[in-house]
Amino acid sequence: MNKTFIDQLIAFLMTPIGIVGVALGLLMVVQASRSRPTSWFLLSLCCFAASLNTYADYWIRVPPPLLFPLQQIRAYGRPLAAVLLILLVILSLSTKPSWRQKIFPKALDYLIAVQAAIIFKTMLYGSLEFAILSGMTFGGIIFMFKRGLGNWLQDDENFNLAVRSIAVSGAIFVVLNTYQFIFNRSAITFVHGRFLGTTGNPQHAAVLLAATIPCLMFLIQGIPKWNFTKVLWGLMLLVVMYFLVLTGSRTGVLMGVISIFLFYRANAGAWFQLILLVGLIGLLTVPFLEPQTIGANAIDASVSNRFIASDGTNTRGNVSLGLWQTFSENLLFGAPLEAGGRLGFGENSWLSAGATLGLVGFIPMMMMGWESLRLMWQLNLLSKRHPHYFFQCSAVMAGLGSMLIGSFFEAYLLGNITFSLIAFLTYLLMGAYLVEVDRARTYYARQNAARAIDDRSGVYQ
Repeated sequence: MNKTFIDQLIAFLMTPIGIVGVALGLLMVVQASRSRPTSWFLLSLCCFAASLNTYADYWIRVPPPLLFPLQQIRAYGRPLAAVLLILLVILSLSTKPSWRQKIFPKALDYLIAVQAAIIFKTMLYGSLEFAILSGMTFGGIIFMFKRGLGNWLQDDENFNLAVRSIAVSGAIFVVLNTYQFIFNRSAITFVHGRFLGTTGNPQHAAVLLAATIPCLMFLIQGIPKWNFTKVLWGLMLLVVMYFLVLTGSRTGVLMGVISIFLFYRANAGAWFQLILLVGLIGLLTVPFLEPQTIGANAIDASVSNRFIASDGTNTRGNVSLGLWQTFSENLLFGAPLEAGGRLGFGENSWLSAGATLGLVGFIPMMMMGWESLRLMWQLNLLSKRHPHYFFQCSAVMAGLGSMLIGSFFEAYLLGNITFSLIAFLTYLLMGAYLVEVDRARTYYARQNAARAIDDRSGVYQ
């Protein structure tokens, strides 16, 4: 975020799409103040907008154009995400406090400390303007979660809506990119044949797709009998896994496998269904993993080579070693930052925190990871005490577990306004809600038991 971003935001607001979009957004805010599903749908739109980006490197400065209106939407992705965030903040201001006493889990408190260290270091040694804009953006996200989403999450119905919000953001991504894929797939597979969709690169697309898998599985399991809605979510999961394979991302596939393992960790029947599903995906995917002779619609065989072959290189290992060396040489405050610059992160959230921030950022980062694992363990115990909450706990465990694993290969936990960060924070809030509900029910059960004992004592006196 810099002057270019401000210019983009102003330019977006002056366009017909921007004017109409802001007007519709304000109408949605008014409607959302009376309808909670609309509030969660607004979050879905913000998540999708936060995923929009344009691929560019030394050889490809201008990527192939997308079909209308995807090209126009992608061009204003960052300003659009900022506008939706502002609308969510406005909506949060009108949200009344709920019965909940502790909305944020400890893991989120530590992540806030890491982001504060990033902003503070950038402010002192780097770009002051970038630091201020980053602080305002991340502050808006935290305010939205603290005042808005945290108070929306006050019953199981809103928990289901929170799950659906992530699933819907993934569904929007899948539907729009399927439209592009059918008519001109080369525009979203031009990076060595790997699917990147409307994101900045195939890795980002893979993380987005993998992060939605637990929510889609939860929605499918929440419908006891097959009907149109269940079939629709099932088809959506099928397409998500298909695109995930086409990203060629081993990180994304690993995240998907972890999600499935954690979600169905004690359900043999579901495992059998998933084996059939994966087999079907394989049958649909394999024909596209060989060199095609259809010109612009070709998908490079390098996608399959990423899973079944290796040239012996290990770029992530080299990056991790470099980050560790930088951390070791700048143990306290991290690597020096050039005046007017901004922090850069490697392909590892944890080592990047150490290399750029030193122990000041690495310690709270590790505490965040520990508290996230602790939350997952609490949810596992909760699912055993209350079997009717099994799939709720499983969805959060699968989401947090897969995103924690993926963070060792991508630095998305150190981002600012990205789909990955918003999804991770949403999973944390959903987990905190389940734990607090369990504590409240335990407290009231003990109170009722004590009251019953007092009543019986009064009878016998």
